[in-house]
Amino acid sequence: MRQLLPTPVDDIDPLAVYADAARSGRAGRPWVLANMVASVDGRAAVQGRTARLSAAADREVFMLLRTLADVVLVGAGTVRAERYGPVRGGGRPPVAVVSRSLDLDWTSPLFSEAARPTEILTCAAADPARRARAAEVAEVIVAGEEQVDIRQALAELGARGQEVVLCEGGPHLLGELVAADLVDELCFTLAPLLAGGAEPPLIVAPSLDPPRPLRMASLVEGDGALLARYVREADPA
Repeated sequence: MRQLLPTPVDDIDPLAVYADAARSGRAGRPWVLANMVASVDGRAAVQGRTARLSAAADREVFMLLRTLADVVLVGAGTVRAERYGPVRGGGRPPVAVVSRSLDLDWTSPLFSEAARPTEILTCAAADPARRARAAEVAEVIVAGEEQVDIRQALAELGARGQEVVLCEGGPHLLGELVAADLVDELCFTLAPLLAGGAEPPLIVAPSLDPPRPLRMASLVEGDGALLARYVREADPA
């Protein structure tokens, strides 16, 4: 990999780009770091999955960011589509799944093979029988009444000492975070592919007025992909 910005560096160690950033929570919630990949024409998946968008450089950063997080946050739809499993290796973060329906495979490796219990972020209106089943294999956290309140969910994670939350999608969950102005850092890989089709874009969110300003912190090229890291502009004094 080679760094293009802020200072050109050939053959850079990704750890030097991503690990040195200062990440601390804001106003009683954790730092939210999102990591996403999209094609040049803006598609966030190919045939429902991200694997065909991700080359070696993107996968290396994907794994690196997991080592910097206290918990990996992901939507239930992405868990089903990508067939999520637990983060492997000692000391790695647990996965927290956002789900109102609790329509998940409780026998999957995400629950049966997790070294640290998978967390389920749901709401009070979720089906009681499914909540009871979830509690048999995961730690259930209730945040919100009729729907999952993403701000409350983050506060609950922070109360558990999870100070850096890594959101891996999908586009709808990331859209909720963006709409609520909760994304502090976005790592975005632009894959050198044209995907076409009707796959969702990187973020599914209502129009933002005003748009959320970001600052590019770094830009790296690897395998023809551009790996950008953006941070939110400082809040007004």
